[in-house]
Amino acid sequence: MISETLVRELLDSADDSALVLLEGRARVAGRAALDGEDLRGAVVVLTRADLVDRLGTTHPTPQDVTLMAASLDDAVGKLGG
Repeated sequence: MISETLVRELLDSADDSALVLLEGRARVAGRAALDGEDLRGAVVVLTRADLVDRLGTTHPTPQDVTLMAASLDDAVGKLGG
C-alpha cells in the first residue's frame, strides 16, 4: 500500500503535504485538499515535515526510501488488524 513512489512523492511535495489513507488507499495530499470534502475522513499517516525529520534529510538514499516505505507499509498494515 505504501510504496517507495509515495514516499518520494511526499518528499517532493509542498511543505504542508501529508501521506493519507482514505478508503483503503494511500495518497499524498496538500493542506487545502485535506480540508476539502474529497478527503473528509482521511487518516494522516505522516506529514512531509515528519518524514524529513525521520529521514534526517530531504535527499535520502534510495535504500532509505525503500526502508521508510516498508516501515510505513508495515505500520499501516497493522492498523486494520
